[in-house]
Amino acid sequence: MGVRLAPLVWCTLVCHVAVLALWAWQPALWRWAVAALVLNHAVLTLAGLLPRCKLLGSNWTRLPAAAAARGEVALTIDDGPDPLVTPLVLDLLDRYAARATFFCIGTQAAQHPDLCREMVRRGHAVENHSQHHRHNFSLLGTAKLWRELQAAQDTLGALSGTPPRFFRAPAGLRNPFLDPVLQRLGLQLASWTRRGFDTRNGDAAAVARILTRGLRAGDILLLHDRHAATTPQGVPVILEVLPLLLAAIQAAHLKPVTLRSALL
Repeated sequence: MGVRLAPLVWCTLVCHVAVLALWAWQPALWRWAVAALVLNHAVLTLAGLLPRCKLLGSNWTRLPAAAAARGEVALTIDDGPDPLVTPLVLDLLDRYAARATFFCIGTQAAQHPDLCREMVRRGHAVENHSQHHRHNFSLLGTAKLWRELQAAQDTLGALSGTPPRFFRAPAGLRNPFLDPVLQRLGLQLASWTRRGFDTRNGDAAAVARILTRGLRAGDILLLHDRHAATTPQGVPVILEVLPLLLAAIQAAHLKPVTLRSALL
C-alpha cells in the first residue's frame, strides 16, 4: 500500500532541499538557511499541537457531507472502558436510542473485556485510542508508533470482533510520523468538531452548553467515560452531561450515530 505524504510534509521536504541548495551555492547565507529550517520545524510542531489541524494528514473534524445531509452527528467517548462509569453511560445511550463511538485504550480494554463486548452488543463502535495512552505519544518515532497502534488493533479487534477503523491520538497530539503509520494500518484519524473539556470541568451545565453551542448536522462531539472530572456531588460529569446533550440532539432532530455508520 502506497503512502501519500501530507501537504506540510511535502513542503518540509522541499524546504530542506532548497536550504541545502542555498547553503551549497552561497555558504555565507547559512544564517538564513538555519532560520528557514527552524521556522519550518516550528510550523511542524504547531501543526502537531493543534488536534483539528489537517496539514499533517487526513483528519476528520466533521462527518462526511452525506452523513450531515442525513442529519447525523457523532458522539465520541474517550479513554475507557471504565468499570464503574461505562455501564451507566451505556444505559443512558440506550434510553435515548443513541449510538456512540468509544475510543478505547488497549490495556484498559484488556482489563475489562466484557465491557468492550457489551459496547458492540448494544450497537456502538470500539475504535483505537492507542495501546497505552502514553503521555509522550506525540514524541514517538515511526517504529514505536507502529507498535503502539498495532498492539491496540490486535487487542481491540480481538475483543470487539472487528478491527478498529478509526484512530484518535492521546490528547489529540501527534507528529509527522503518525500519518504514514495510519495509512499502512488502514486507520482514519478522527478529532472532533467540539469538545467540552470534561476532564477538567465538573460543571455539567457548562460542559453541555459548550457541546451544544451551534450544534448542527455533521458535528463530532467529544466526552470521556474515564478520566472525567466530577461534579460537586462527586458524580463523573459525563453522567450528568449526557442527558442534557442527548435531549438537545433530539430537540434538534439530529441522529447520534457511530463514525463507522457515517461512512455509508
